Amino acid sequence: MRAAIFKGKGSIEIGDRPDPKIQQGSDAIVRVVMGCVCGSDLWYYRGVNSHKVGSIGHEFIGVIEEIGSDIHNLKLGDLVIAPFDFSDGTCANCKAGYTFECTNGGGFGNGDTDGGQGERVRAPFADFNLVKVPAGTYSEDMLASFLSLSSVMSTGFHAATSAGVKKDDVVAVVGDGAVGLCAIIAARMKGAKQIIALSRNPARQKLAREFGATKVIEERGDEAVDAVLRQTDDVGVDAALECVGTREAIETAEQITRPGGMIGTVGLPTYGSINYSKVFFRNVGIRGGVAPVRTYIPELLDAVLRKQINPGQVFDLRVGLGEIKEAYAAMDERRAVKSLIRISEP
Repeated sequence: MRAAIFKGKGSIEIGDRPDPKIQQGSDAIVRVVMGCVCGSDLWYYRGVNSHKVGSIGHEFIGVIEEIGSDIHNLKLGDLVIAPFDFSDGTCANCKAGYTFECTNGGGFGNGDTDGGQGERVRAPFADFNLVKVPAGTYSEDMLASFLSLSSVMSTGFHAATSAGVKKDDVVAVVGDGAVGLCAIIAARMKGAKQIIALSRNPARQKLAREFGATKVIEERGDEAVDAVLRQTDDVGVDAALECVGTREAIETAEQITRPGGMIGTVGLPTYGSINYSKVFFRNVGIRGGVAPVRTYIPELLDAVLRKQINPGQVFDLRVGLGEIKEAYAAMDERRAVKSLIRISEP
């Protein structure tokens, strides 16, 4: 099969990989319809974080092509959404809703299985892990929204959930990438009355407003903190959603959150530690981490099907698998918010 091959810093190519095979009765083989490039893939591409040479990509939707002997809830031809990690649904962590911490789980495209930026993937624990989309004919835009649930929309939702966003809250979103934009959608879903987006990019500002931002602030660092405080009568926000993972982003979130407020952090940390005393003495809470995507997909899928949300709009570059180099370069150079890769027909 054809697939994207990560070859090291700054190098991504299309190459041949062996077709995946059923290894366990709980496996399914998925023919990938759409995949995409994640922000974390860029860290590998830029050489910030390490990744094995080989298959890459952990976000995809596809069609069931083969099933193992222990599969009972899926059938051939089903359209499914794959969370970016796989989990068994039976361990204590899965039962508590934290599927990313599954004691028997793993990740797509990191050596456990092939990645979603290729023609086929073996999906472990498929009966639990893969979420079936109701049968129907869907537009490319709707398929893109389904794809967003495999990672970015669910991660944005995790930021809002971790921060306890509720009706009439004042919320700030730090980060205007795909996750930050989806966090705006999530804050609106949860009833926030005021959503402040921190963004300098005009195209992303426009999308932020379409998704529900009531105010856009272009400043960074201390100037951003001052601007948010002015916007909130020097009180600060009830919840800050940190969707970047840099020290500046987490420190901004700390300073703009009111006493007693919460920070929901989902940006993959590139910093070693934080000064917790800054938030301790203001009774500001911090919660977050890697999103338990499988837990969130059913609720978000229902919202997409009802056309209450349209997170697929974050994919502002859509290319074929043969254009994988452009998919990475456009995001690396911030010419695209998020690159969608068309791989096969649904």
